[in-house]
Amino acid sequence: MSNNIEKWDVEDPEFWESTGKKIANRNLWLSIPNLLLGFAIWLMWGIITVQMLNLGFPFTPVELFTLTAISGLAGATFRIPASFMIRIAGGRNTIVLTTILLMIPAFGTGMALQDTNTPLWVFQLLALLSGIGGGKFACSMSNISGFFPKSQQGLALGLNAGLGNFGVTTMQIVIPLVMTMGIFGALGGGSMELMKDSGTLIGRIPAGSDTWIQNAGWIWLVFLIPLIGVSWFGMNNLLPITPEPGSVLGAFSKVFGLYGISFITSVIGLYLYLPKPMGLGVLNMWLAMPLIMLSTLGLLRLIPGSIKPNIKRQFAIFTDKHTWSMSVLYILTFGSFIGFSMALPLSITVIFGYMNEVAADGTISRVVNPNAPSALTYAWIGPFLGALTRPIGGWISDKVGGSLVTQIITLIMVVASVALGYILQLAYSSVQPESFFFAFISLFLILFAASGIGNGSTFRTIGVIYNREQAGPVLGWTSAIAAYGSFVAPVVIGEQIKAGTPEVAMYGFAVFYALCLVLNWWFYLRKDAYVKNP
Repeated sequence: MSNNIEKWDVEDPEFWESTGKKIANRNLWLSIPNLLLGFAIWLMWGIITVQMLNLGFPFTPVELFTLTAISGLAGATFRIPASFMIRIAGGRNTIVLTTILLMIPAFGTGMALQDTNTPLWVFQLLALLSGIGGGKFACSMSNISGFFPKSQQGLALGLNAGLGNFGVTTMQIVIPLVMTMGIFGALGGGSMELMKDSGTLIGRIPAGSDTWIQNAGWIWLVFLIPLIGVSWFGMNNLLPITPEPGSVLGAFSKVFGLYGISFITSVIGLYLYLPKPMGLGVLNMWLAMPLIMLSTLGLLRLIPGSIKPNIKRQFAIFTDKHTWSMSVLYILTFGSFIGFSMALPLSITVIFGYMNEVAADGTISRVVNPNAPSALTYAWIGPFLGALTRPIGGWISDKVGGSLVTQIITLIMVVASVALGYILQLAYSSVQPESFFFAFISLFLILFAASGIGNGSTFRTIGVIYNREQAGPVLGWTSAIAAYGSFVAPVVIGEQIKAGTPEVAMYGFAVFYALCLVLNWWFYLRKDAYVKNP
């Protein structure tokens, strides 16, 4: 059977049952591990930076927070051109090539982590390249939306995204585990000695133990290589969605060109944003993000040749008000999920790993907390729960409507954020911060579960509002905008921790969630809504 499928009419029940279902399910179950590995490599810096801190790499917590922020921003920016790749290059071509590209940050990270003298800019470049994994989400969701009838898109997209999101949990479990042993022998490099306590899913690892931090990069090559081969032979291009994918090399060159644009705009934007001596430091976060987004879109419009009319046609989504309302609502759900996934490990380490010590003269200083919980033991639980609930959100939304589900979870997120802010304030000023850890992690789990359900409900809403041609680019675009949460959350939380007021970050998120309640009600739930509870 050819990898290029010419006839595709899944809204016809007879075609779906006889032909479409088998092909769609095969592509879905190959798409999921590709997306899972993309998430794992994109977000691995949240765990790697914690261990770099434990090993005494010569970087400050603020500099380490920039690595998670850079990978987050790059992943979001790579999603913008990835939103349009499927129609231009074909699903199979795009998914396979973007998985091949993941080998670059995986291999590079394995090399760089073997030496504590590796300069910061090398890690920043690798964090930027790991954003390729974040970009995969936009093309993956756009691709899968074309394979399923509208009546089943909520569950199909929920499975693809939800199980793909398990890449966060997989990474947070696998990396701490593989760092405890020299599984690659002499090829993987030597061990380093922990200067501070670390941990795994099982429990604490004391200071002085040997660790192989470079395995955090090497391990992904074990899975990437066989997956590339299986996907190449098992996935398909849908010609009704991609009429002219061209030759394989031609399709690959289109993907390289589109990603090249976002790489350039990310580098320039980050250079203008990062403080000296890492960059110029002339832009704050709220100016850097729109500059990068707008310049990426502007350069996409200037691409010459056969790609230009295709891009221009897909840009029609930006004239629709629902594109913008759903972008904001997906920032609420996925932006929260991915942002908290990025920021949680280092937040646990910094907030609970230190405590206030009151000197005889009354002065207060931050000292190491000997009873601190290990971020590497607990950080995986939230993303696991969020990924687990995403398909449930899609399934429930197929039954009762996506916007109603979104409204309920948004209300829950407002309350949980305010409560979490209060707990953070108590923990940060306490001489026993660990006494607040149970409340802290419980509230974060509520946020993760609610955001996971909301991820499924918002994508189901998009599938109902838009036709098949528009749905793919809209799914990709909204996911790109929301992914900037992976940049915002580490920066905002990191800055507020540095200022000694981590609660302010959560109160700010609560205000945004409250605004989303009003937006969702106005567009989709009020009596004369533009589209009633899609």
